[in-house]
Amino acid sequence: MRIVVLGLSITSSWGNGHATTFRALVRELAQRGHDVLFLERDRPWYAENRDLPHPPYGRTVLYDSLDELRQRHAGAVHDADLVIVGSYVPDGIAVGDWVQEQAGGIKTFYDIDTPVTLARLARDECAYLARAQVAGYDLYLSFTGGPTLRRLECEFGAPRARALYCSFDPQLYHPEPQPIAWDLGYMGTYSDDRQPGVDRFLLAPARQRPQGRFVIAGPQYPDTASWPANVTYQPHLPPARHRRFYNSQRFTLNVTRADMIAAGWSPSVRLFEAAACGTPIISDRWAGLETLLVPGREILLADETADVLAALAMGEDERLRLSERARARILADHTAAHRAAELEAHAQELLSGVSA
Repeated sequence: MRIVVLGLSITSSWGNGHATTFRALVRELAQRGHDVLFLERDRPWYAENRDLPHPPYGRTVLYDSLDELRQRHAGAVHDADLVIVGSYVPDGIAVGDWVQEQAGGIKTFYDIDTPVTLARLARDECAYLARAQVAGYDLYLSFTGGPTLRRLECEFGAPRARALYCSFDPQLYHPEPQPIAWDLGYMGTYSDDRQPGVDRFLLAPARQRPQGRFVIAGPQYPDTASWPANVTYQPHLPPARHRRFYNSQRFTLNVTRADMIAAGWSPSVRLFEAAACGTPIISDRWAGLETLLVPGREILLADETADVLAALAMGEDERLRLSERARARILADHTAAHRAAELEAHAQELLSGVSA
């Protein structure tokens, strides 16, 4: 297929999780023989922090404005078998209107932020998708599965909503010999609704376990001065350093945004990356998690600080068995190759005219 993707970013992972998702997906699509063009709005924030300025798979083209997008890439969008518009694309509503008018093939919206998107649509505050546009996309791919898919179809009028979870690249995420530097680590950009979980599941255990070693990696944290002395802070961690980061932890923490907890079935890409590295995961609780990793066997769930402290006291043999089971499960179901095959199947279903 000829595929055009208009996404937030593939060249910079600074402050977003979209880049790692698109990199893995585009690479696998290209390896499967598809012609993939990725169009990215050239924004100063990403231009100053590009950790993959020239992706070695597919083709990546930057554009400066909507006018340039329309003038330079109308032919590619019109001729493509599949056009994908991602969430959080700058001027996404205008881009979506143009794609729905211009595209000759399957028009797809790829929502990497589905619960946030739907909450904003309900308040009429979504800057990258208009409620009326949902019905104009032939396929709505969602980072969130479960009941949200039916809601997209019944409440918002999506003709076909399908889950396309995040994934990981097994060439980049795997166990490697590494000295353990931290008992517990967390990676994630600061957000108001996640911070209570970070406080409860990492900062509070650090205070109660002063002999322990803890780390938080991610930009935009407003104040770290009051954190315990045994917590290391790294403002930004590029993807090239993620594997080493995970492999340097006894356990890693997964904290989920409030909208995603409410929706359920919304796994973070960090969940898959950590499991692939063989790092045991402690996570907050949300519906659908048990369909991905079995609690108590492949992942540990925490409701209170005491749950984290109990996990940190786990014996080494048990910890390693937990990590081995999680890694096997993730490799079997959640690599980028799995996602590329799923996307291909959804598209072929529409191209062949076969009803779901």
